Amino acid sequence: MAKRVIRTDEDPLLRKKSREVTKFDDRLKELIQDMFETMDEAPGVGLAAPQVGILKRVIVIDDREEVNRKRMYMINPVITHKEGKAVDLEGCLSVPLKQGTVERATNIDVEYMDIDGNKKSLNATDFFARIIQHEVDHLDGILFTDKAIDIYLPEEG
Repeated sequence: MAKRVIRTDEDPLLRKKSREVTKFDDRLKELIQDMFETMDEAPGVGLAAPQVGILKRVIVIDDREEVNRKRMYMINPVITHKEGKAVDLEGCLSVPLKQGTVERATNIDVEYMDIDGNKKSLNATDFFARIIQHEVDHLDGILFTDKAIDIYLPEEG
């Protein structure tokens, strides 16, 4: 495993749409392991492959602040249903000096694949749903600052 460099918001690669994963091999396993290590060291609660310079539809998540901790990866995630709305504060490892309030769905259904290419589905709510939506946005070249109602420096808050 190796920590990777997190790209920041001035990097044009973060604005590109990621490609679907079609090869489920050792290189993909290594990418996921590296992403977990990079996210943990940052520290963050989610990381998308474009943030480490790889335009593949892969995200890792660890909502370590929650009681029922969920630590997982998703390959080719697709949000198939959204409901509810909540506005809350977000930050991003690729936008290091800003935070913003963003409206997101509070309840989502997601379809994705595991490391063996098996299809999976999951319902996520609240903070976990927010992380997934934030990371899936990265796969489409969208940063939270594009959706933020307010943006400010953390020292101001």
